[in-house]
Amino acid sequence: MRRRLAAGSMALMAKSVERGRARDGGLLQRVAGLDWQRIAQDLDERGNSQLEGLLSATECRRIGGWYGQDGRFRSRVVMARHGFGRGEYQYFSYPLPEPIATLRAACYPHLASIANRWNERLGVARRYPRTLVDFLRECHAAGQARPTPLLLQYGAGDYNCLHQDLYGEWVFPLQMTVLLSQPGEDFSGGEFILTEQRPRMQSRAEVVPLRQGDAVIFAVHHRPVSGTRGVYRVNLRHGVSRLRSGERRALGVIFHDAK
Repeated sequence: MRRRLAAGSMALMAKSVERGRARDGGLLQRVAGLDWQRIAQDLDERGNSQLEGLLSATECRRIGGWYGQDGRFRSRVVMARHGFGRGEYQYFSYPLPEPIATLRAACYPHLASIANRWNERLGVARRYPRTLVDFLRECHAAGQARPTPLLLQYGAGDYNCLHQDLYGEWVFPLQMTVLLSQPGEDFSGGEFILTEQRPRMQSRAEVVPLRQGDAVIFAVHHRPVSGTRGVYRVNLRHGVSRLRSGERRALGVIFHDAK
């Protein structure tokens, strides 16, 4: 039964990737034109990299407007029920809609080269394949076949506790968030926060100042850091500070699927 389910989800996932290639050439060009050398350097230095204006205001409004369309999603999570914070989010179903399918597939190969280099530095044997389709085939064979890209919604007083997006043993070490709302107009507060815990040191926090359409790529759970005794691993978590007013929506693009 698991093999039949995985085969079905792979077909839907592959369909969304191919459809995205055909329909969203503009986004493909935007992703290809990003300064991936600078992005890799940012990720090496501090575990995150900000991409200004990755999506247009029109794209942001369109994606954010999907939140009430239940047919696009496989499940809805109310954070307070699970101790995750306040607010809610919904996971998309396969096939993923555009431009999410294109964004996920186009960014993956660039990030896979960074992820493989990180694993080499950390002495981890795992290497990630060149394409998202091949990586997800491995995920689904391991029983992780549910799509993880999600749409998050926060209202006044809502927040997201520091966490890591791990959905099983198969984990891709980088992920992306795109802010769909405009700070200062749609909401106030609600800053994107990253923390980094190094061995025998106090944690370091960083606020990433996103505007509508900006994205941040960041480490899912850990990254390599060079020290006096060689390379060591630091642990990262991310969250969202308390929203003081308005409504905030964001797109989360996670590359591994869930059990």
